[in-house]
This record gives sequence, C-alpha cells and structure tokens, in this order.
Amino acid sequence: MIDSDYELLDNIIKRYDGIEGSLIQLLLDLNSELHWLSKDVIWHLSQRIGIPRSQIFRVASFYKAISLTPVGRHRISVCMGTACQVRGAERLLDTTESRLGIIPGQTTKDRNFTLNRVNCLGCCAIGPVMVVDDDYHGRMNSKRTEKILNALGAE
Repeated sequence: MIDSDYELLDNIIKRYDGIEGSLIQLLLDLNSELHWLSKDVIWHLSQRIGIPRSQIFRVASFYKAISLTPVGRHRISVCMGTACQVRGAERLLDTTESRLGIIPGQTTKDRNFTLNRVNCLGCCAIGPVMVVDDDYHGRMNSKRTEKILNALGAE
C-alpha cells in the first residue's frame, strides 16, 4: 500500500473512534471505498483499532457485502431466479461471459469487471434482470446487454 492508501484508511477509521460495536460498519465503509479488503488493510486496521486480525477476518469473511479478494471497478450480477431464467437470463449470462472472457465469480485481469450469478434480486416482474454497479436493468436481452457492456468499455 502507498501512503495515500494509509491516509484514506485512517480517515475512515477516525469516523468510528470511540464508537462501540462499529466494526461491521467500518468494514463496510472500507470495502465501499477500496472495493475489497487486502491482508495489508486488515493488518493496518487491527493495529489502529486494537482488534485482533483473526477477529476482523472472521467478521469480514462472514458478510457477502465485504470482499477479501480484488473485485472489478464495475460489478455485474445476473439474476438466475426462476422468473428470470424462464425469460432468458441464461442468454444474458452467456453474452456477458463471452464478452468479458470470465465466468461468474471471476474478475477480469484488468480489474475492470467482476461477474456474479445471483439467485434472486427480487425483481421478478421485470426479469430477466441484470445489476451493473448498483443500477438495476430489467427486461434485458442480449442486445441491451451488449449496449451496456459497450458503454462500460468492455472489449
């Protein structure tokens, strides 16, 4: 990590100084800013707040919203719930996989994209659904998927 990274970490940590029981929110804020928590981040956090690394890791690894592996700048999730599958979600996933050259659970080498397959996004009425960087896109098809990927600079 570079000095500016430590400065960013310390600024986020300062927001929670003296607030009991704030570890989860602190981890969520760090993850939101950094997109993932490296071993260096966990070590630095442990040193600054006095909580053992093992405890921080245990909490961080429990929550899906916190990543312990690098994720892409753009996060793409394709809903594979029953309603979305019936309406063609598999084609969306195939289109996205072939365009990005990765399968669900992977991140492109340039760390621009992470692809995930999710069980349900709770948007059955507008399926098939794809979430790109927290923006929900309903009634998707391969053509609309290509358009979104092009806008994001996918090669």
